[in-house]
Amino acid sequence: MVLAPEITLPIIIGGALIDSINPCVIGVLLLMITILVKAKKRNNILKIGAVYVAGVYFTYLLGGLTLLHIFNAVREVQFLSQVLYGVIGTFVLLAGFLEVKDFFWYGHWFSLAIPARFVRHVERNVHRTHASLWGAFMFGVLVTLVELPCTGAPYLAVLALMSQIDFSIALIYLLLYNLVFVVPLIAIIYLAYTGTGLKKMELWRREHRGKMRLAVGLFLLALGTWIISIIYFSIIHYVIAVELLILAAMFVLWKSGWHREGHD
Repeated sequence: MVLAPEITLPIIIGGALIDSINPCVIGVLLLMITILVKAKKRNNILKIGAVYVAGVYFTYLLGGLTLLHIFNAVREVQFLSQVLYGVIGTFVLLAGFLEVKDFFWYGHWFSLAIPARFVRHVERNVHRTHASLWGAFMFGVLVTLVELPCTGAPYLAVLALMSQIDFSIALIYLLLYNLVFVVPLIAIIYLAYTGTGLKKMELWRREHRGKMRLAVGLFLLALGTWIISIIYFSIIHYVIAVELLILAAMFVLWKSGWHREGHD
């Protein structure tokens, strides 16, 4: 059996917060609230918003429980467990580099973003959210599934670590993780209800989206390195050296003028 790093409360809270500040998550919520306000449904913002967040929470929770059961089953076979951690660690590292890349060149080349066709689908269906509470709930489910390319890496890494502890404790951690994940969404809904300008929030999101990506990326690089060190500790120094070289190369290219291409 592979012994993974012990999961701790700071990792749970930190991972959830990093996961929740993703520009994709905030952007879709602001779109939904904008539609409600334009439809003169401001009084429904709290009600519709709460149901939408519930849809996000329960979908994320159900997905986490499913993966947790799969990881627990695989963990019983040592070889498969080693492969699992190797694949997850590598994926998390790659996701981290892509997130850091978006700090320097946002949206260029390949990014962990919602596919354009799904964005159009979300924009078409967001108008239905104020029609019923069920519609708002299902929209939360849809958005959660669509956002997985943006939000999946931190969750996957944390779930892999959760699989190493007692299931009853892991379940409590999972409930807490998802609660922390939706706290920023609840805060944005409340701010919109109290009259805080949506344009200001969207401008803030656009202004800081690169920094949010950087925070996510650095967290993923640290977590991916930690996971890989459990299986391939003898080469971890080389892994860290390669990571630092890649980050340094990104910075040098950005300083040389490539950053102008990333903000068109």
